[in-house]
Amino acid sequence: MRLRTALCASVALCGMMSPALAQDNAAEFDEAEGNEIIVTAVARGQNRAESSVSVSTIGADTIANLAAPSSADLIRQIPGIRSEASGGEGNANIAVRGIPVSTGGARYIQLQEDGLPILEFGDIIFGNADNFLRADRSVARVEAVRGGSASTFASNAPGAVINFISKTGEREGGAIQGSVGLDFETYRLDFDYGAPLADDLYFHVGGFYRTGEGPRDIGYNGYDGGQIKANITKEFDGGYVRFLAKYLDDRTPTILPQPVFVGGTNSSPDYQAIPGFNPRTDSLYSPFLTPQVTLDGSNNPTSFDFRDGLSVQSLAFGIESEIDVGGGWTLTNRFRFSDNSGGFQSPFPAGAGTAQEIADGIGGAGSTIEFATGPNAGDLANAGNIGGNGLLANIVVFNVRLNSLDNVTNDFRVNKEFDFGGGSANFTTGFYMSRQDINTDWLWTSHVQTVEGDGNAVLVDIRDAGGDLVTQNGTVGFGASFFGNCCRRNYDVAYSTYAPFASLSVELDRLTIDASIRYDYGDASGTITGADSGFGIGLTSFDFDNDGDISPAEAQTSVLPLGNARPVNYDFEYFSFSLGANYLLTDDLGVFARYSQGGRHTADRSLFSPAVSAVDGSLPGGDAGVIARVDQLEAGLKYQSGGLALYATGFYAETAETNVDIAPVVLFDTEFEAYGVELEGAYRRGPFTLSAGATWTDAEIVDALDASVIGNTPRRQADLVYQATAQYDTDMFTLGANIIGTTDSFTQDVNQLELPAFAQVNAFLAVRPIDRIEIGLNAQNLFNATGFTEAEEGAIPANNLVRARSIAGRTVLASVRFDF
Repeated sequence: MRLRTALCASVALCGMMSPALAQDNAAEFDEAEGNEIIVTAVARGQNRAESSVSVSTIGADTIANLAAPSSADLIRQIPGIRSEASGGEGNANIAVRGIPVSTGGARYIQLQEDGLPILEFGDIIFGNADNFLRADRSVARVEAVRGGSASTFASNAPGAVINFISKTGEREGGAIQGSVGLDFETYRLDFDYGAPLADDLYFHVGGFYRTGEGPRDIGYNGYDGGQIKANITKEFDGGYVRFLAKYLDDRTPTILPQPVFVGGTNSSPDYQAIPGFNPRTDSLYSPFLTPQVTLDGSNNPTSFDFRDGLSVQSLAFGIESEIDVGGGWTLTNRFRFSDNSGGFQSPFPAGAGTAQEIADGIGGAGSTIEFATGPNAGDLANAGNIGGNGLLANIVVFNVRLNSLDNVTNDFRVNKEFDFGGGSANFTTGFYMSRQDINTDWLWTSHVQTVEGDGNAVLVDIRDAGGDLVTQNGTVGFGASFFGNCCRRNYDVAYSTYAPFASLSVELDRLTIDASIRYDYGDASGTITGADSGFGIGLTSFDFDNDGDISPAEAQTSVLPLGNARPVNYDFEYFSFSLGANYLLTDDLGVFARYSQGGRHTADRSLFSPAVSAVDGSLPGGDAGVIARVDQLEAGLKYQSGGLALYATGFYAETAETNVDIAPVVLFDTEFEAYGVELEGAYRRGPFTLSAGATWTDAEIVDALDASVIGNTPRRQADLVYQATAQYDTDMFTLGANIIGTTDSFTQDVNQLELPAFAQVNAFLAVRPIDRIEIGLNAQNLFNATGFTEAEEGAIPANNLVRARSIAGRTVLASVRFDF
């Protein structure tokens, strides 16, 4: 009997039973053999080997063993995915198969929890979807579908869908685990428990709380918060209903590019730590940088704590149900409402240089420096050795209030399975709708600070040659002074998305053919208010210290033109389709091919630009200015036998998108193409398991406003990214190591300065001395490698100071777990 037939002969597995139940049952099968039932971005549960899509899974045991510091770090384990997770527990840049990271976040990838998007758009400015995602013990598995049906089974996801699927508790069990950092300050408690309450009723609850300074020396308790998730399921004849809830309240630093010294040449750079500032272990955050004084979104004076970093709150409630209405027809509905809010606050270096150069640039030749905060506040500073390196940084604090990123989503599906002479078929149709609010205030301010590690950075004041202060408590201006006073903004826009979709899959002996379509349409309505280049600079004077005088810094106060809000009022639409086939050459070997066209609504990324009329909020150039397009072709082999599974996929992708430069505001179209090979394999022999993946990509800019970059490789796109995990299991212990690596890439599209290749090795050990007790050690970046994931400069500047973002240095975590 063929594998899928064996698994799905029971209606309970692939028909009437809940998809989550199918997931948990499938989890009993050996993942190394690829026998999982896939439920993400497919019409119905489907065996991996016989599906015509590229899909990978990460199981609960792997999630626990790796103990990834963030959801983006965990996603790095998926072949074909490039996840720049160096920013901390949010604000990651995530790309797939050479489709570019032209903005930030996950533009072409949808991050889901239990089959519904966390946010409708993965790259909301300063509100990335991964900001609101935490992978803890409540997660049963992660499924990732690249290309293929992602474009037709999810909106705004032509590149991939990555689904974090929760445990449901139909089998009793759980654990409580305490963890502590051995070489860094963190304290964490994880728990989960699930059990049947009756034969047809079961629940699961899980979550974590974590506090501490974290992996970088910032000088204060930067990580503080946690989440709790719960669900309860009631089965009935022919179906089930499930209620789900989540509460997240977390605060973490978010790391942006930081100054590093780069010697050598653009093609052979030598990245080095600045004396007294290690980019792996230090940060521009410091306890001496607070408070940040500014005007709020209503132009009233207020203050914020620099140390709040990325703070997120999410309260979500969902209902999932499925019912067999007879005759082979099944109805499924998923609904969720999420109340999302928070703040993004992080220091970004607009520039760095010698202290005297920075001071003279602000106060004129002959300026002097004095400490504004810290233990030496009020003292005159020696420009030659300030901070131990004689450097200062011009800082713009990206302070963005995430007032509301509320999201309500519903996905309704009708499925019909039927047999006919010589085969079987599966038909699915449905309707998706969502509303995504984006209400944010941009309240940036500008400062001068030392470049010091160990949480010792302080703000400084500048006096001109006449001895007069030109800054105020380390503040140069109460706006984005170093960016031409741009970017004082308010977004208050609601995006509605509607999408009817349908799919048909036909199985003829060893051949499976499927086709799917999706029509996305919707509207954007609301207002935007801003003071930006091209729209007028909103500056005023405001006496923040109430001394009756206006200082030079107070004369540079950005305000929102509240009486001059611009409307946003437009409709959009795009069509997606996907055609695929899979043929089993033998019971162990299959071949597949797929062609897909998909789209992505760029939403808030297109506002404050000529794409949206400043007069009436319409689209003067049509919806081409707000819709990105992706065409993909893929073909591959799938082999699985015994303890060996091998997958190889060749891919080709064309991407056409419109982007906006912030300062000055410029709208430009860019087209990319990429082709490559994605490899994935797993092998198990006795207690030993090896899994690995690699993706080779050749990507190119084929059309751009700047003709000089045509033919170049898109920024940060490496030729090869790879990962591998080796693990040895016995009843007494588990020992394993994981490597994640990349070859070199270019920092920017001009293709001059390179980001060097690097490999990060992680390791884990779990010892079970007695039943139900496990003692663990987990090391991230075991060999303390240096690796840079992005840089602002396209070439080495004259002063050799480049702003780059590094992975964190080595951290070792010890844990004790009690299973029950």
